[in-house]
Amino acid sequence: MKHVLDRPIWSALTTRHQALAEGDELARRYRPSIVPFAATAGDDRESLRALAGLLPPHETAVLVQTDEIVLPAEISAISTASLVQMVAEQPTPAVSDGRIRQLTRADAAEMLALALLTRPGPFTLEALSLGDFWGIRIDGRLAAMAGERMKQPGHSELSGVCTHPDFRGGGLARLLSMFVAGRIAARGEVAYLHAYDSNAAAVGLYESIGFRLRSMMNMAMVQRAE
Repeated sequence: MKHVLDRPIWSALTTRHQALAEGDELARRYRPSIVPFAATAGDDRESLRALAGLLPPHETAVLVQTDEIVLPAEISAISTASLVQMVAEQPTPAVSDGRIRQLTRADAAEMLALALLTRPGPFTLEALSLGDFWGIRIDGRLAAMAGERMKQPGHSELSGVCTHPDFRGGGLARLLSMFVAGRIAARGEVAYLHAYDSNAAAVGLYESIGFRLRSMMNMAMVQRAE
């Protein structure tokens, strides 16, 4: 039996993030202004054809799933990677720190600049459409942030964890990861996340706060030709 997180993008777009979806019962994507994620219901010919029809020529999308990624002839992979999908083994206790503030649309430009600098994953000015984000400012600058991205029944993804290079080494990423995971747990949901399997530092950080490997994941950035 498939787990709800085996195709996390599809599970999100057909449940808690359905209002943010474009597509049908065979293939869906987030509105590209929010995040460039897409998914199919399965790897059958009809679903793959629907995915091809969903992407305009030259537009890119990111697919993430446990199964090997199969693409229709009209779509090619620009890059691929292996990810780890980790889940909180136990509910993360609530964390309190007076420096942590909720980020708003007024912070969106700074959030995007920090994400482009540190590259925690796909990020846009509309990231706050997916879930709450939290940050710490030092001397008026956004030093670190973390938030929530995809949501499925009983699950929320911890994402966008990053620290400006000028402020690394102070435990800010760990603190914000625990804070967001604690908020997810307080709602009775399971926190989960994705990281590149080659990023030993990030994997070690998440293991240190109670996340454990659930599954290896395949990721592909794809593009439709003309």
